[in-house]
Amino acid sequence: MNLHALAIPTFTQMLRALSGQLDKAAAFAGQQPSALIEARLAPDMFPLSEQVRFACRQAAETILRLTGQPLHERAEVDPTFEALKARIAETLALLEATSEADFEGAAERAIELDLPNGIVFDMTGEQFLRDWGLPQFYFHLTIAYAVMRQAGVPLGKADLVPHALAYLRPGTMPGA
Repeated sequence: MNLHALAIPTFTQMLRALSGQLDKAAAFAGQQPSALIEARLAPDMFPLSEQVRFACRQAAETILRLTGQPLHERAEVDPTFEALKARIAETLALLEATSEADFEGAAERAIELDLPNGIVFDMTGEQFLRDWGLPQFYFHLTIAYAVMRQAGVPLGKADLVPHALAYLRPGTMPGA
């Protein structure tokens, strides 16, 4: 499997799922969205708005690094459901515009990851995707889901991985 075949569908499917979760969260929040948007799983963790932003950032930066493109600063996201969904749509557009040919040499590409605290990681593209990009993405995605669930948003497993329903064997759904 090449890195394009792993990265693009993974990020795309999960960001679409996150967008659907935000639809449910917005409906749940009604006229008081800021309380949910600023909800945190723990006091020292980022709020829902930042978890969504970081999930998008991890997907976009991973793709840009793997394809040898320069990273670009992205404007801060307003803490509204509409702005969060727009950030997801912007990230999905980047993913959809990235072809398999763009990943030429990505597995062996030298990735230098400089963190704000001065730590530097040196990895190949394959190591970066496997050991940094995907884990960081899933961390923020899962925390966003957990924040919404903790707040009472009616989410379930089907909201986390709706794309998996495409593989459901006919006649095996309980109650069907």
